[in-house]
Amino acid sequence: MAKQIKVSLIGNPNTGKTSVFNLLTGLNQQVGNYPGITVEKKEGICKLPRGVKAHILDLPGTYSLNASSLDENVVIEILLNRKDKDFPDVAVVVTDVENLKRNLLLFTQIKDLEIPTILVINMADRMSKTGISLDIPLLEKELNTKIALISARKNQGIDELKELILSYKTLPVKPCLNALSFDPDYFGRLQKAFPDQSLYKLWLVITQDVNFRKVEKKKLSISPDFEIKSESELKRFQQKETIKRYQFINQVLKKGLFVDEKSATGLRARLDRVLTHRFWGYFIFFAILLLIFQAIYDWSSYPMDLIDEGFAWLSESTKSLLPAGPFVDLITDGIIPGLGGIVIFIPQIAFLFLFISILEESGYMSRVVFLMDRVMRKFGLSGKSVVPLVSGTACAIPAVMATRNIENWKERLITILVVPFTTCSARLPVYLIIISLVIPDKKVGWVFSYQSLTLMLLYFIGFGGAVGAAWILNKVLKTKSKNYFVIEMPSYKVPLLKNVLINVVEKTKAFVFGAGKIIMALSIILWVFASFGPNDQFSNAEEIVTAEYPNLSQEELDQKIAAHKLEYSFIGYAGKAIEPIVAPLGYDWKIGIGIISSFAAREVFVGTLATIYSVGSDEDETIKNRMAAEVHPVTGTPLFNLASGISLLLFYAFAMQCMSTLAIVKRETNGWKWPMTQLVFMSVLAYSIALIAYQVLK
Repeated sequence: MAKQIKVSLIGNPNTGKTSVFNLLTGLNQQVGNYPGITVEKKEGICKLPRGVKAHILDLPGTYSLNASSLDENVVIEILLNRKDKDFPDVAVVVTDVENLKRNLLLFTQIKDLEIPTILVINMADRMSKTGISLDIPLLEKELNTKIALISARKNQGIDELKELILSYKTLPVKPCLNALSFDPDYFGRLQKAFPDQSLYKLWLVITQDVNFRKVEKKKLSISPDFEIKSESELKRFQQKETIKRYQFINQVLKKGLFVDEKSATGLRARLDRVLTHRFWGYFIFFAILLLIFQAIYDWSSYPMDLIDEGFAWLSESTKSLLPAGPFVDLITDGIIPGLGGIVIFIPQIAFLFLFISILEESGYMSRVVFLMDRVMRKFGLSGKSVVPLVSGTACAIPAVMATRNIENWKERLITILVVPFTTCSARLPVYLIIISLVIPDKKVGWVFSYQSLTLMLLYFIGFGGAVGAAWILNKVLKTKSKNYFVIEMPSYKVPLLKNVLINVVEKTKAFVFGAGKIIMALSIILWVFASFGPNDQFSNAEEIVTAEYPNLSQEELDQKIAAHKLEYSFIGYAGKAIEPIVAPLGYDWKIGIGIISSFAAREVFVGTLATIYSVGSDEDETIKNRMAAEVHPVTGTPLFNLASGISLLLFYAFAMQCMSTLAIVKRETNGWKWPMTQLVFMSVLAYSIALIAYQVLK
């Protein structure tokens, strides 16, 4: 028992697999990607009884081992390869007590791989409400396994599950049925050709080559005595295998599962009729969005003010405590303001993730996807495109990866190309700071403010840009296709607090640390370029300014010297070079630098301006106050006014998100053609709309 037990969590979507993973690992988990592919990998450590630890790997949700997406293929690749570092000592298959029949298909397939397998039946707390009762000993005998009956919501049965994992070596590994008995001649010849291999593994390798013809895979060295059937015949064999499994599952459940129909309620059906209604469904969805955006503003205002003032105090205190010099200036004028420019938005970003998690956990998000399918069809998109577009509100990168579930290439390509229009959390800091500067903080009626309405409008503009671009692409791309949209409607449930909190913490942490690395590096680079200059205009700034303004007070003189140095620094010259391009949009060279640097990551825009404005300025001022105090170099009016602010908001609403998104599009489309087309189109569109907005409003 000295070694770490490797456990794979496997199951259909919406069975509570993530809840089980969170209960086993808590915050001892990390999220990354599988080597060489952009599929999310969640793993964590679980402490078992008697001091043993288990490495828990949460595999992507899959309905069966007849994979139809690359996410599902990850599961099969790991389970087929005993040399894979993630190959499990024990497989834990999580099922939902209300959908046991469908969930058991995957279980019987995994049993055929002869891996020690535990069957977890989740949501046991719903059995009394739905009139379900189970004969666990009979089910264990028929399915040749050990069963853990748990309730992830009420934290029941988890200790029993840990004990089963600990004693995995005692678990039976024999299959619970012979699913390939429908053609004994064919499979007999296959086994004869490879007598040392597991028959079901051989069958999976053959069928996976059919399912993923375009994916480079290690092929079987087929024996001359055995001939692989055609693709259509193999598909027909897969169907026969599935029928065979369901016949077995039906027989088992007939003896081991009992349902009292009178106990089941019709609440779910009544809620569905309202939430997916052709009118009230949309009305309720938009009302929920409006409440979310208002809450983001109202609830986060106090912690944001504290963070803003805290970073101003930290910068000032650091400068007063440490001896003066370039290194201290780098910390107080570069790193601290740069990091402050992103940390200040943690409350609002955390609240956004909080509300999204609640909607997903409650089962409502699936209704939104179903509801929006009616809209998407009119614009040439699949209903499955809604999932990437909705998840794009968190980040475009996993949203682009989520398009892998769309089988039709045209629909998938269109979805990939329009996902970056969706407002992601990285745009949120830009939107929030600009809205707070140019939109009045007044209420419409008693509840909603102009600022929250503006934020919601920007989200709608992003979504409108996505479906508009999709409509154009659908007309331009001539490939004919027809697809069907199928989505599972999970049961409604009260969101599990632990799941929500872990989701918020993990996503916010990933956002902050991911952006923090970029901001730290850029803050140092920007400070260097803003603190040094190439000629005498920078070196002799004090003499030049003193001679030009002999009657100013010392405080005013210091501000003039700082502004002069910044203008004639390296970054000043770079900004002046691009200023003719951005000036028609109402921006100065500093905003131009912010826009260019934000291509690394959208949220860097605020950090960049915070660093530029901090060089030589008064440290006790907050970032927002510094930006509000900026004036236009020509007109002398506030730089961030309604015209320039709306222009900037619209520019970011339509511009390509970041270089990471561009890289992931290149990877998903296998070339630079589509990402470069995407970059040019979105950049020209963003510039044109921002230009029109400023010229009309100024």
